[in-house]
Amino acid sequence: MKEKTDKIITYVGLGIAILCLVLAILFAMNNGSDVKTLADVREGGLFDTIYWILAAMVCLSIVAIIYFLCIKLADRFKNVPGYAKKFFIILGVVIVICLAAFLLAKGDDVTPALMEKSGTTEGTSKLIGAACILVYILVIGAAGCIIYSEVAKSLKKK
Repeated sequence: MKEKTDKIITYVGLGIAILCLVLAILFAMNNGSDVKTLADVREGGLFDTIYWILAAMVCLSIVAIIYFLCIKLADRFKNVPGYAKKFFIILGVVIVICLAAFLLAKGDDVTPALMEKSGTTEGTSKLIGAACILVYILVIGAAGCIIYSEVAKSLKKK
């Protein structure tokens, strides 16, 4: 029964993802074609409809991800010994990496003229810089993990 439920959930999730992809493509194709001003966007039409359907689908996807994550975490905390310890160690490492990225961000990457023109504050600029640094750290970490796993796998075969 559980396998059947998992299959159904997988297919529904895949269907939602495909629908989001189609709506995103329609949204991107229509974006800017007949929209000249913000008032044109507010008038509605296909652009407005696709935007709100896409926003609802993204929100639904986020809620589903959080819901199933909580279910899986609760199941693993209950059934896998030592999982809570590993989970909180990993959570701590992620928090430390995020704090390091925030502390490394300068916040003065954007010129004051551009900050004034776009309405960006120094705090927002610092958050954007921290997000960029976090992405760099995660990409380098992922590449390192891929290289390590491939090298370990090739050494294990010998």
